[in-house]
Amino acid sequence: MSFNYPVLIARFVYALACSTTVQASPPIELTISATHSIATPWVHTLKHYFVPEFNHRTKLGADSPRYQWTEIYGGALSKWHNSLEVTEIGLTDIGWVGTLWEPAKMPLQNITYHLPFITDDLGVLVRVYNHIHRVLPAARQAWLDHNQMYLGATGIDTYHLLTKFPVNSLADLAGRKLLAPGPSAVWLRGTGAVPVNGALGTYYTQLKTGVADGTVSILTGAHAYRIHEVAPYITLVGIGAQIMGAISINLDAWRQLPPSDQKILAELGDDYSKKAASATTRRYESALAAMLAEGAMLSELPADEKQKWIDGLPEYGEQWVNRHERMGLPAGQMLQLLMDGVRGSGVQPQREWDRYE
Repeated sequence: MSFNYPVLIARFVYALACSTTVQASPPIELTISATHSIATPWVHTLKHYFVPEFNHRTKLGADSPRYQWTEIYGGALSKWHNSLEVTEIGLTDIGWVGTLWEPAKMPLQNITYHLPFITDDLGVLVRVYNHIHRVLPAARQAWLDHNQMYLGATGIDTYHLLTKFPVNSLADLAGRKLLAPGPSAVWLRGTGAVPVNGALGTYYTQLKTGVADGTVSILTGAHAYRIHEVAPYITLVGIGAQIMGAISINLDAWRQLPPSDQKILAELGDDYSKKAASATTRRYESALAAMLAEGAMLSELPADEKQKWIDGLPEYGEQWVNRHERMGLPAGQMLQLLMDGVRGSGVQPQREWDRYE
């Protein structure tokens, strides 16, 4: 058998050139943004898990990533109150959206802030919340109405008391001014405490100058803003972990992705939620330990006093359902899915908001 070596060599060079052309095709460009810094667990997880993991799952080869990212964190693209809009109009392809600050546009997504004492377990809460978005069309539609696809929830650790005075009973709160902004003000109903507006960034000064006597706060935030220096009494209450945001992708960007990568992105949204929740729980534990090491004093509200607090709250579940069903939203179904999901995870809610007369 004879070989035509010039022809074989030409074919080999052509095949190599074709292969090189495929591998050298430019990666797809995506932008991801968040309104908070990478010091926060949910943004840290975006940068150090979500982006590299998506690249890993979609790579063409060891040295050929399919996607090239522009990462914009720390509010460089938008402030907290514009997070929904920047993803909606496509300034970012994937964005972290603070649903906590969108009660009018995304009322269903703010359900947990209106229902305290469900669970302290953030991992359970994000799993249930993500499941609700898979099975309840109205939950997904809230995102579609703003030109984006929901990917995965993020939340924060449970709320406790930090005060200038020791708290041994509910009576100790009577007449005290406690920083509890926005929807968290309703958690104080029946305690005798007076809610005062503020934000984590203003708490230290408000407490130091006597505007308030204490605060209802997450410990991760309290430690970061040194709240324990001016309100050194930490009383564990466990008002509940909360869902305060989610990551989503602009619909136009979503539709440009191949179906296989859309599937990967949807699966990764769930994984991201779990990772961010675990990171938040670790941060909670380290924050509490650090504050105690720095002189804070720790106690736990006695169980019978906590039960008085819980029992003294109005029927927030019924009120939330009635208010939102008048808007044409399936609020009753959303509440039932939330409570059944928590119970189905082996957690007993401290107040069963779906069970009212």
